[in-house]
Amino acid sequence: MNENTINFIFNEIEKAQKILIISHVNPDGDTLGTMCALKLFIGKKADTLVQTSAATGIPETYKFLPEINLSKNLDNVQNIYDLVIAVDVASIDRIVQNARQIFDNAKMTINIDHHKTNNGYAKLNYVIGSASSAGEVLYNIFKEKNIEITKDMADCLYVSILTDTGGFRYENTKPETLEIAAKLIKLGVDNADITKKCYNKKAKNMVLFQASIVSKAKFLLNNTVAIALIEESDFKKFGANNEYTEGIAETLRTIKTVEVSAVLKESDNQTTKVSLRSDNIDVCEIVKKFNGGGHIHAAGCTIKKPLKIAYELLVDEIEKCLNS
Repeated sequence: MNENTINFIFNEIEKAQKILIISHVNPDGDTLGTMCALKLFIGKKADTLVQTSAATGIPETYKFLPEINLSKNLDNVQNIYDLVIAVDVASIDRIVQNARQIFDNAKMTINIDHHKTNNGYAKLNYVIGSASSAGEVLYNIFKEKNIEITKDMADCLYVSILTDTGGFRYENTKPETLEIAAKLIKLGVDNADITKKCYNKKAKNMVLFQASIVSKAKFLLNNTVAIALIEESDFKKFGANNEYTEGIAETLRTIKTVEVSAVLKESDNQTTKVSLRSDNIDVCEIVKKFNGGGHIHAAGCTIKKPLKIAYELLVDEIEKCLNS
């Protein structure tokens, strides 16, 4: 079945006149790296879409990715594509307007992903839940079809795998994941340089923002739960954007007593974005209550409530999970 699906994917790419590759909203290294690698393979008839506004732009951390500077954003993308490919997009609600309209109107849609909670929302779906990242899925697709992986493509795929495994520290790092990383390094990837760009070069305001949020975190249930609340005023104070929140949940998870860490971001007065992390708890079970998804130890959701109410609802669900 997988081989047939891969063949269908390549057939659709070949016959399409105009292709759009979509990253998920609040883009990370996996979705952006996979998007750029696929763009490099397809070439000029493919455009890429980073789901941010023109004002927000491409996340600073990943601006070094090959050809990412050519990407469209939500303010300038047009409805002109007959094939739309979503990469690392776990669910349809991770594609927002007006990208959602373009996706819905396309003659063909393809979904390439690694989230076990992905329900196959496209017309053609290739989801490998055992893979570390969408980048690993795409690498294996290329190898199945004997596609030559260039140095630039290798850099993009390495960023995908590196960032979604937390620098090869998370439990999704399998032997085959490290084998793929080694093969990409043999193709010319400078692993030390890419690791430095992804993890060790942050804006001053990002460091100060994260320190401020972590210092205000709430610790509950005998310090087994750590929750950071981020209000719109916090973003304004530090000139921060969503990129600045990456890593906060992971930082809180490193505290010895913490079983579940969470970051709640005030999106507007009636919407709260939630990210959950845990080493031992299936946080996917917690976010299911709010139609969220992700992985066993890393999941997220959107709660259509103000920040304080969303916090109370989430704490109730976490407590139920820990007591079950």
